[in-house]
Amino acid sequence: MNTFLQTPTNNLRHSLDFYKKLNFKILSSESPALVTDGKAIIEINPDRFARAGIKFYKNNWSTKIELLKKLTKVSTIDNGYLLSDNSGVWIYLLESNSSIKFNLDGIKNSTLGNFTGLSIETTDIQKSIEVWEILGFSKTMGSVDLGWIAYENNDKMNVNFMQPNSCPHLFFNPSMTYFNGKNNLSIIAKIREAGIPITEEITHFNKENIVDNIIIRDPGGYGFFIFSD
Repeated sequence: MNTFLQTPTNNLRHSLDFYKKLNFKILSSESPALVTDGKAIIEINPDRFARAGIKFYKNNWSTKIELLKKLTKVSTIDNGYLLSDNSGVWIYLLESNSSIKFNLDGIKNSTLGNFTGLSIETTDIQKSIEVWEILGFSKTMGSVDLGWIAYENNDKMNVNFMQPNSCPHLFFNPSMTYFNGKNNLSIIAKIREAGIPITEEITHFNKENIVDNIIIRDPGGYGFFIFSD
């Protein structure tokens, strides 16, 4: 896998404890600290310049960089490049001569349930997907006309783009999304039992005013949508 999510932290132990409480697998406790739910790998980065975003590793980005510079500002950083699309999500393009490999076979879902990808709210879906297409993402469902569209890369990382004012709840760019269907109520109960603070309880989609969707955040501010569908 060459696609990683990055979350910042001001206290590595607190962040690791957050993920342990939610039954994420700890791949590494430092240099870098990595956790996984069997589908996504998250790097917890204590560097004071780290920001919530997504990291891609590749031998050489030079060809892609020339294309990306036509769409957005690209900055040079150690071992690679930094850019963003219209959503403001930070995208790190890092150069490495070897693939970073972890065997995720057999790792069970975390307490959060079924990870279905990143959700990103953008002021211009078309301009955002132009950036992500250069990065190797292809459309899987939805459309710009519908106000949402989903893309996926070779690492099976799914990214869902939403237009402004389409989500009647708090939105943190980017947010990891979990769709759990009828199991979501029991998953919400387990999250409460684990002592994880709830950022928002959502009743908007339930006629009986039941909290059937919630949003949480890790210590670095990365968002998590725990939704029924």
